[in-house]
Amino acid sequence: MAASPVARIEAIEPVMVRVPGGSFWMGCEIGRDDEKPLHRVYVDAFDLAACQVTNEEYACFLAAMSHPQPLCWNDPNFDHPKMPVVAISWSEAMSYCEWLSRATSRLYRFPSEAEWERAARGDAESSLYPWGDASPELVPDYALRWKSGPEPVGLYPPNAYGLYNLGDNVHEWCVDWYDASYYGYSPELNPRGPAGGSRKASRGGSWRHQIKVARTAARSSIPPEFKYTDYGFRVARSSIA
Repeated sequence: MAASPVARIEAIEPVMVRVPGGSFWMGCEIGRDDEKPLHRVYVDAFDLAACQVTNEEYACFLAAMSHPQPLCWNDPNFDHPKMPVVAISWSEAMSYCEWLSRATSRLYRFPSEAEWERAARGDAESSLYPWGDASPELVPDYALRWKSGPEPVGLYPPNAYGLYNLGDNVHEWCVDWYDASYYGYSPELNPRGPAGGSRKASRGGSWRHQIKVARTAARSSIPPEFKYTDYGFRVARSSIA
């Protein structure tokens, strides 16, 4: 008797947005010390997911790889299918990228800090936030948002490149190791962070903070094994055209 066929778990491919190659001023002279000095950086064109990876997308990885669920997977504050997946370590998020790459025959990865900032600026180099210079309190429904967890992705308008939630919702893992003094010796072409370290860089605001959104130049970091409910990620892909 023939064995029953095993159902194949299909990946949900993210909607990707082309970020054009170009140079920009990275950092902020009026920001924190780790955002200085303001320096010129060039990044090649690349693709970045329009939204942060959602629970719905991550569930495909969990099923295909029999991977343990995140700690808050069934918490009603975090379990909406369209909410960003949270409470996963840097390595777990990287495992998702590797699985998605195999499942789709496309090479997915994390963005670098420089790529993330290039994307968030959307060619508006001097703006404080992905949406411009308006204070966070002027973001739609600011006073009603983020009471006990993140929101479903894409509820509010994207930035100039068509990217959602770059200044809010959850912090996003980057590929770089973090060094507070990195901008002092960063290469101008496609910087990828220092060779090693104890903390991984992250970007973007999160629901947990009293200041609910982050400036475009603001940097953050935590050890790669940490799993916080205000940490998620979005995937990138090197452009082939």
